[in-house]
Amino acid sequence: MRLLVRLTPRGGRDQIEGVGPAGELRVRVRAPAAGGAANEALLRLLADDMNLPRSAVVLEAGARARLKRVRLVGVDAAGLVARWPGLEPPVR
Repeated sequence: MRLLVRLTPRGGRDQIEGVGPAGELRVRVRAPAAGGAANEALLRLLADDMNLPRSAVVLEAGARARLKRVRLVGVDAAGLVARWPGLEPPVR
């Protein structure tokens, strides 16, 4: 399953803030954007929150942008929408 994530690096804490106005998941991490540290922190945070192995969370697009496309292996769309109400139906 794929979803869109808006990432805020150097956000003060690692936290999933909820769903944004465009239906994207909003996440902030402490790590800086430099060297891909924020992307790695994002993937770790999503894996921990969804109780998935880190290898099941893959950054597919947006490595250098705020808006990213993330693939979650072994997760269904209904589960994502139930977990984060307002989340746009994920990209298949």
